[in-house]
Amino acid sequence: MMLQQAGSVQLLCLTANSGVPLFTRGASKQLPFSIIGSLNGVHMFGAGQGVVLAGCETDRGGRMVWRVFQDSVMLIAVSSGGQAQQEGGGAGEEDLHLRRLLENVWNCMVLVLGQDELASLRNVERLKRDLRSCYRLIDQLLEGGQGQEGIMGDLTHCADCLLPPNATLLQEGLDGFTQAADSEFGCLMVHGRIAAATEKWWRLAPQEVVLLSVLTRSLSLSGSASCDTPVFLPQGSPTVAHRLLRFQLLPGVDVCVLCGPSPTLHRAERELVGCFWSPLLEALRGSLAVGERCLPGSVTLRPDVLALLLINRESRRSVSCVKAIITNPNHPPSNHPLPSKARCWELLRLFYTFTTTRYFPLEETPALTLGEKAQRGDSLREDFALGFSHQPLQCYLVTEECKCFSLQTAQHQLYLLTPLSVPTFALSSVATQTLSAITLATGF
Repeated sequence: MMLQQAGSVQLLCLTANSGVPLFTRGASKQLPFSIIGSLNGVHMFGAGQGVVLAGCETDRGGRMVWRVFQDSVMLIAVSSGGQAQQEGGGAGEEDLHLRRLLENVWNCMVLVLGQDELASLRNVERLKRDLRSCYRLIDQLLEGGQGQEGIMGDLTHCADCLLPPNATLLQEGLDGFTQAADSEFGCLMVHGRIAAATEKWWRLAPQEVVLLSVLTRSLSLSGSASCDTPVFLPQGSPTVAHRLLRFQLLPGVDVCVLCGPSPTLHRAERELVGCFWSPLLEALRGSLAVGERCLPGSVTLRPDVLALLLINRESRRSVSCVKAIITNPNHPPSNHPLPSKARCWELLRLFYTFTTTRYFPLEETPALTLGEKAQRGDSLREDFALGFSHQPLQCYLVTEECKCFSLQTAQHQLYLLTPLSVPTFALSSVATQTLSAITLATGF
């Protein structure tokens, strides 16, 4: 079987009642206005007949999904195809990716502008201008779907974490810094992943934690050492803004707090940052040394593990890594070369969607109407899986590039990629040993 990466995705945003285009992001070649009008028109026609048009497939393998938010904004994702699975694959994988993208983009818009401005549509031209401030975040979400950064939260809706070797020391420093900033919401990020967070930060909705991480990474790329940014919490506070204070402690290390009117950015930077974090510089450097591996040196991974994604189902946190591919010049070339690092990230995302749309459950969602489920894409499970009374615990897949294995327990889901040389019967043992090695050493 072949897992093929999705083609280019174009995102369209229109007013829901009149179909006025608000913005287009994604593919370099934009869709003609006539096609955009047709996509809006067919959805409006279906709504007039009492039908929710959630998605469709073209005869060339492309996919389109629609979703209306707050009866004011319609988002449409159009994929050029490429992820159609060969030998028995379905469209559920790409639907999951595209629907998650629409949900993330809407929440990103709420995060930056607030729900009131998006729901009222009082001035469409002004809204178009205001939405430009969301472009960087939206583009980052679109790029995340290509699997290049090693960030999985946009797809899993679990916080991307890094497990530092000195977690207790950093947690104590973060708690003290957050309290001194008159806040209970603080987060320490290393290489774009959460290394420590306060208890209240973890109580935010998982999607809010993911989006705040995306925003922090975007602010870090701007090159500023500190910033004060108003943010709305899409679920916790969609109409009242909070302040997100971000400070760069070292290149690749940022600390953030969500707070009210005080303290000022200048006061926090002058009086608090140095006081709390200067004594912890060596601990911060130790966290940086973990790198993209995301796991401390106390965790020893088997040499036959190419990549992994571990999800804590209770806390909605995840760690993921791709091992460096090292070839031995003394060994003859293999008939099955190992996939590149970037390709491993793509395969890990594809295997996650393959498994969750067929066997493993997505995160729990509140009771929804049939139409809302169609809009959200909660009915992506394959029909044959719905006929079983039991819940699968393990899944494996042999592709042309690697072997994939996943297992789930009451607390964890683990997704592994291994070379083709690993015997299929040994995959379960490799996964079980890997899960034990990480959880016993870190308590994750």
